[in-house]
Amino acid sequence: MPLLDHFHPPLEPVHHWTGFHSKWANTISDLLNEELLPKNYFAEPETRRSAPVEIDVATFERSSVTVSSGPDGPATATLPAKIWAPPEPEFTLPAAFPETFEIRVFGHLSNGLELVAAIELVSPSNKDESKERRAFAIKSASYLCQGISLIIVDIVTGRRHNLHNEVMQLLEAPRKYCLPKATTLYAVAYRPVRRDEKPEIDIWRAPLALAGKLLILPLSLRGDLAVPIDLDSTYLEACRLLRLP
Repeated sequence: MPLLDHFHPPLEPVHHWTGFHSKWANTISDLLNEELLPKNYFAEPETRRSAPVEIDVATFERSSVTVSSGPDGPATATLPAKIWAPPEPEFTLPAAFPETFEIRVFGHLSNGLELVAAIELVSPSNKDESKERRAFAIKSASYLCQGISLIIVDIVTGRRHNLHNEVMQLLEAPRKYCLPKATTLYAVAYRPVRRDEKPEIDIWRAPLALAGKLLILPLSLRGDLAVPIDLDSTYLEACRLLRLP
């Protein structure tokens, strides 16, 4: 299936990229659960346009009184539980919480349920401002440093920053591990491993191009156990289900 431009006409705005990303994430998750993963593993998609941050509890009314009565007794007034409020912060730092279109793979292992792998579908906001790019890179590097395998898929057109290179810079990797600066569409697989007590990250890079074909990348689970993620067939299926031209 040739790669389409989901961020410009004629697809956008008739077919929204958010709908495609969500469908693609579900299609990959279905493939993993139905055909690829061993029985003690499962995948689930996670789509979130903003981080699940709690709103400030100070915005709630705390002085309300609840009145209740039993079937045989008088009404009683119940005060709500007191909510402890921290002191005013010394500083408030502007932050970025990465938009998420992700497939997570969990395994029932010896230590219980563990997140073992993730597939990230890059969104435009992930590539927008420097703080957004750094937040995405920190999230990705955090996965790798915890031994969680990762695939990053970037088909976002119109924004030229390369998030794989941002991850490599954050990990202080030599320049040879980066993709060429002109490469703005790509898919990369990462496998954290320990060889001879030495932690390493295996990397498979796949530059992409509009009208070109997507490839198969390995998604590692544990040790030598890995499954093939056919980006092309899942992309084709997502396009078919959404009736994209």
